[in-house]
Formats: sequence, structure tokens, C-alpha cells
Amino acid sequence: MAGHPATLAVLGVDGKLAPDVTVDLGNGQSVTTDRTGRALFTAPPTGDYLLAKASGASVAALVDPAAGASEPHATALPAVVSVRDRFWICGAGLRGDADANSVTINGQPAIVLAASPICLVALPGPKAEPGRASLSIEAPGVKWSATTTIVSLEFEAPNPALKPGQKGQLKIHVRGSNQKLGIVVQNQTPDVLRFPRGDLQALLTSGGAENVTGLRVQAVTSGDFSFRARLVPAADAAAAERYLLAAEPLAPKELQREILDMADRLEHHPRNAQTVRARLQKIVRNTMTGDFRTLLEAAQSAL
Repeated sequence: MAGHPATLAVLGVDGKLAPDVTVDLGNGQSVTTDRTGRALFTAPPTGDYLLAKASGASVAALVDPAAGASEPHATALPAVVSVRDRFWICGAGLRGDADANSVTINGQPAIVLAASPICLVALPGPKAEPGRASLSIEAPGVKWSATTTIVSLEFEAPNPALKPGQKGQLKIHVRGSNQKLGIVVQNQTPDVLRFPRGDLQALLTSGGAENVTGLRVQAVTSGDFSFRARLVPAADAAAAERYLLAAEPLAPKELQREILDMADRLEHHPRNAQTVRARLQKIVRNTMTGDFRTLLEAAQSAL
């Protein structure tokens, strides 16, 4: 929210909160994360977006005008949450200081990583269990309740273990839901085990009591391997459109028309979000690191 306090969080490559990291927020403003890996700052009073940069990484966030933002609206959060991944909660009456908000899941505290007066980013605590979950969200003067479903994504390696050159199947089991779920699996050790169709694979689980999916893999060398799986969030065409409109002035002249065309398509045909995402992937792949790419990646992530 423009001109209001907010809290950001910095995560290291190990996924843990990182203290003592200086984050450049533009316009001469910077903050350094405290021992919890978070930092309190004030959102810019003008502008449609904020760019935060640290240690060679950069991310974008949309900035909403303060006028009318405090009007009550329904609590919103994802219908399905991974036990290991952060998730968002939006509603009225929140505080930009993360420590002024509290979230519990089935009575167990969750970690509030980032916050603004309209949305939080939280991470389930270590005692969160897969299945239907009741949430309580509190801030000074407000208290809400909400429900979601928590799932865990668990890998089953090929058995017997593959020898170099052999092919097999890696399975991913879902615990906590019998719904068909879209997931993305990222190969973190491609020098040990290869995904023939690329190191980032989008999959759909089977649904049902044995909720599972799998992908073909090939052993490259002997050794330990690692993967990361996450849920595919629902597409937010409106947010992606705003990021594209912010990116257009920074785009090379030969891409400006295409960027505007994608934004227009999202406004008038939001069901075509995946088509736009595919076009964005090609552009991002051929774009150098910089503010333009950061905004494109934010639009891609929203889809």
C-alpha cells in the first residue's frame, strides 16, 4: 500500500531466512534484514510497482494506492497450500509490521515472513500436518478465521537405484488431498539425474486416494540427487497485466507492441493466461538481467 509500512523477507539459496542482507529499494532507499531475515520499510508514496535488489537477485511487487485500500473485503488465501512452501493471505486490517500479525494453523503458529496492510506471506510451522486446516489470522483490532487444505509432496526414487545411462521413473505422491493438483518439479542435481524433457517439469497428479504423478529420468552419474516440487498457483491475470504494463516502457522498441498485446489479451481474455505465459517464457529466455526482465518474470510468476 503506497506510503504505508511493509515487511520484506530475504531467503538464502538454502531457503532459510538470511540476516544482515542489504536490500536496495530504489530512489536512494535501502534496508538491512535483522536477525530474523526480515526488514521493515515504507512503500513508495507514488508509482505502480517496487523493485527490490540484493546480492544479484531482484524481485518486483505491485504497489496499490492508499485511497480506498482500507475498505473491508473478504479474506482470501489459496485453496491448497504446501506444508513446505510460503503462501499468501489477503484481507482488511492487517499491519505492515510482520510481527504485529499472527497466523495459526490448527492451533500451531505459522511464520509471518512478509506483510503489508492488505496481504501477508506466511510459512506453515514445522508441526503442520497434511489435510484440512483451520486458520486464525489476527492483527490489532481484527481476527479472522479461514480454511484451506495442506498437502505434502513426497518423492519416491526409482527402485532399484539406476546405474549411469539407465532410465526409470521418479514418482511424486500427494498427502492431504485427493484432488488433481498441478505441480512443478525442479531438478537441482542435473549432473547426477537428468530429466529428458528439461530440468523444470509441469505435471498433473492423478487425484484419488493414491494421488500420484511421475516423470521419466535418466541417471548420468552415481551420487546423491535432489529435487524441489511446488504447487502451481492459480493464475492472477490482473496482476500479470499490471506487471506487463510496467515493463512496456522499459522494453526494446521491437518488443513494446508485443508486451502491450499480451497485457491487452490478459485484460479481455484472462482464460488465455497460459498462452501468454508461454510467450513470456520465450521472451524472458532471451532477455538480459535487469529491471525489464524482473518485471517480465513477475508477470510470468503471476500466471
